[in-house]
Amino acid sequence: MADYDVVVMGGGPGGYVAAIRAAQLGLRTAVVERDKVGGICSNWGCIPSKALIRNAEVLSLFRRASEFGIACDNLRFDYGAAVKRSRQVVERLVKGVEYLLKKNKVDLIAGEGYLRVPNKVEIKADGRVLEARNVVVATGAQPSSLPGLRPDGAHIITHHEALESTALPQAVVIVGGGPVGVEFAYVWRAYGVDVTIVEMLPHLLPNEDEEIGVLLGKAFEKQGIKVLTGAKVEEVAPPQGQGKARVRVSANGSVQQIEADKVLLGIGFRANTAGLGLTELGVRLERGFVKVDGQMRTSVPGVYAVGDVTGEALLAHVGFAQGTIAAETIAGRETVPLRYQDMPRCTYCQPQVASLGLTEQAARAQGQDVKVARFPFRANGKALTLGGEESEGLIKLVVDAKYGAILGACMIGHEVTEMLGELSLARALEATTAELALTVHAHPTLSEVIREVALVAEGQGLHI
Repeated sequence: MADYDVVVMGGGPGGYVAAIRAAQLGLRTAVVERDKVGGICSNWGCIPSKALIRNAEVLSLFRRASEFGIACDNLRFDYGAAVKRSRQVVERLVKGVEYLLKKNKVDLIAGEGYLRVPNKVEIKADGRVLEARNVVVATGAQPSSLPGLRPDGAHIITHHEALESTALPQAVVIVGGGPVGVEFAYVWRAYGVDVTIVEMLPHLLPNEDEEIGVLLGKAFEKQGIKVLTGAKVEEVAPPQGQGKARVRVSANGSVQQIEADKVLLGIGFRANTAGLGLTELGVRLERGFVKVDGQMRTSVPGVYAVGDVTGEALLAHVGFAQGTIAAETIAGRETVPLRYQDMPRCTYCQPQVASLGLTEQAARAQGQDVKVARFPFRANGKALTLGGEESEGLIKLVVDAKYGAILGACMIGHEVTEMLGELSLARALEATTAELALTVHAHPTLSEVIREVALVAEGQGLHI
């Protein structure tokens, strides 16, 4: 008899959810984790970065105090305290995950697993072998690097070093204008750091709608962040003595040199698949990521994969959903495959960016007959009460021109990530803009812009 029905390799978002759900369904389950449960998201990603962003938001409000008739002289801040608070948040969350595993009678085994055969996981440190009817690979991903730009932990760093450092740099160059890059740019700039973002593609957040990426770039420039798009880092020369690193950047046929204390790599992630025994077993990989079907099965029977290691959508909430599907599939439950195109995408700098479905550019590239509707936050009463930059931004819907089906949505503005759930539900239920326009929203709220943009799509705009 096997030791377990399910052994999960990795205790990140996809892994621990798969384990908990499997245990709930009556399966004997274990998680093998080499570090702390919660994965990159809880320990060195989503959670600590959002805690730092909250600190930055509070500091930014203090800097704008006079706008609200409040005098705030001799403003002082302690970035080390902000980092300490972020680690406290992480510790609390990780303890919560550990408690949930224990509550559901999931065995947590410290170590790094190796898959010698499909139903046996060997713990590398002590050679212990766990026999399992099913194995779920949930080993996550790690930051990518570029030729000549490899992290050294001192001058060229990843988000990991950025999150644990309690010392503020004077100047930073961020390579990559994706979510990691823009979130750190916002935090550091709020604390007075000289920030330059270098993005090779034409606009920030290149996987998002072009219009939204351009608007974010303009908002950042107002905050004092230097944004170089269509640009490439050619070389990073290490500092001489107590000097700064010299970053050579090319753009539009010209080259400039930027001095920086730190260079942050925010260019994407690669799968943690090396040294797991997957290739030897014949598990199919694509670009290093584990290929799975709609039920999270790999090409080898009895072996599943969830989370960032699949490369489908490197988002914690996608990992949660994949983990649930894997566990329920193993338990013999019927599951519904995820539509990755419709997964919510959120970026938490200020202004925030939130989206799902097709961008306008993607819809037109597919030959879709679309109409586009926009509604600005400055025409929304609640947004105006917030004042300043928090009243800026817009919501944009990409709509099927004939039937009014919502093909995609993208937003930029204050707390728009909290508004995405309604549009996600609308998309899941295949709602049209006509139906969305019938939904009464409370006044005054930011969410009113959802109904307002639906009315615009229907040619019935009221407040614009």
